[in-house]
Amino acid sequence: MQIPIFTVDAFTNRPFSGNPAAVCLLENDLDEDLHQKIATEMNLSETAFIRKLKPGDDFTKSSCFGLRWFTPANEVPLCGHATLASAAVLFHVQKNTNSVLTFVTLSGELKARQVKDHIVLDLPLYTAYPQELKEVEELIKAAVGDMIVQDVRYSPDTKKLLVRLSDTYERSVLENLTVSAQRFLSAEKTGKVKGLILTVKGNSSGNSHDFYSRYFAPWYGVLEDPVTGSAHAVLSSYWSEQLGKKEMLAFQCSRRGGELKISVRSDGRVDIAGQTAVVLKGNLTF
Repeated sequence: MQIPIFTVDAFTNRPFSGNPAAVCLLENDLDEDLHQKIATEMNLSETAFIRKLKPGDDFTKSSCFGLRWFTPANEVPLCGHATLASAAVLFHVQKNTNSVLTFVTLSGELKARQVKDHIVLDLPLYTAYPQELKEVEELIKAAVGDMIVQDVRYSPDTKKLLVRLSDTYERSVLENLTVSAQRFLSAEKTGKVKGLILTVKGNSSGNSHDFYSRYFAPWYGVLEDPVTGSAHAVLSSYWSEQLGKKEMLAFQCSRRGGELKISVRSDGRVDIAGQTAVVLKGNLTF
């Protein structure tokens, strides 16, 4: 069997930065266990599988597809950067003729559209609620040591814990923070956290970013994710409320780094836009 496969760097316009995702185009149904085997083989934070919903569908002409995401360890309910990568393969490689693509996923229908040199994702917006510090104190200490924490929130929909560091810290402090995410597994005692977001407010001067973040998900086999759309579905809600802004520019300051344009909508969803670079085209053969 041969399956077309691509590696796409998402939330960047430069190869070898942003967040890489593998994207597979499935002409036919794939044995269930092969999804995970392929994702483990690719060993990227996410491998996306685009599938046709009806026999007559066409990757060039159809506007609606099924989409699933797998980490090297398991399937996940939402992945922004691999959705962006999937839309890039359809728009830029397959030359899909539609202005809007719809993906049927575990998180409902997600839409992607082209706007100039960006692809805009229409994603759910998730609220993060105040979190009792005592419950997660050990996890936070494992992440940031004795640094000053300004706010702690929890998103039950995504099982993500959001930790906001003090506004006295600059972006460089977050970037230079050495994190041993493997330690989170034993430090997390509640059983409800599956992802940890560290975030800090941006500098208010000029055209700089509104906020910065880093994201860790060792519970899904991903020690640190370079640029994370699903985390920004939580961050967008939080920072929109904190800053009183609907339009924001964010930067995830992992080693690879990536930029996200955010537009919080009035219908409880968020538009997250990013650029992409296709760096590999080939076939899986087995």
